[in-house]
Amino acid sequence: MRLGIGSYTYTWAIGVPSHTSPNPMSHLDLLERARELGAGVVQYCDNLPLTALSLEEQEILNGRAADYGIEIEIGTRGIGHENITGHLALAKRFKAKFVRFVIDQGHDEPSPSEVVDRVKPSIAAFADAGIVFAIENHDRFPVAELAGMIEALGAEHAGICLDTVNSFGSLEMPKEVVGTLAPYTVNLHVKDFQIARIPSQMGFQVTGCAAGSGRLDIPWVLDELKAARRDVNAIIELWTPFAGSLKETIAREQKWAEESVRYMRNCLSLAP
Repeated sequence: MRLGIGSYTYTWAIGVPSHTSPNPMSHLDLLERARELGAGVVQYCDNLPLTALSLEEQEILNGRAADYGIEIEIGTRGIGHENITGHLALAKRFKAKFVRFVIDQGHDEPSPSEVVDRVKPSIAAFADAGIVFAIENHDRFPVAELAGMIEALGAEHAGICLDTVNSFGSLEMPKEVVGTLAPYTVNLHVKDFQIARIPSQMGFQVTGCAAGSGRLDIPWVLDELKAARRDVNAIIELWTPFAGSLKETIAREQKWAEESVRYMRNCLSLAP
């Protein structure tokens, strides 16, 4: 298992709606940040898509990553045919082992059977390239339905990008999520969290935190993946809450990234 960061480690620095940084983090900036942190993997997803780069810029990024010994992973959103085929070509170019897909895009929310019908014609091309079609558990689908989709597509060439928090959107907790999806997992998003009552006491609030400082039992997650014989990369993702100003929030995000890397290095017994 290699430790990595991704574009959802630095969501605020890259830019979120209504909070665009005057100097947003670029693709090369993220790669350099990974090098500084000693991360061996960088995952570029839909908030910092590789498709935004020209072919020349992609080659520069690819070459620099190779020089640094950093593996590049690719993620996108939406399962339209052109998006699927375009990202398969991109994965070949960057020698990525999988492409992570978030199924829903805007108002396009296909049913499980529609997902299988749309994706299945492309599975052979992924298989021929030795690249896995990876679906992220992203809010809407219960884990039983996600597992069913992978089985229908063929678990040899399709898998799960396992996020440790997203399935709260389906009212499912980490033990249920990991227990069901570990056998299909090809990538891990390590995202820690806190749950606390709001000041009125009438409700709860789920917020992100640095890895190892919240309620997620990360060593247990790693043990479950090991028991399922899933040697996958662990990508740190952060739900960093707004800290009053964009500058302060970006600073908190960086602090949490550093803390998360240190914690995960210890969990994975990696040299500093």
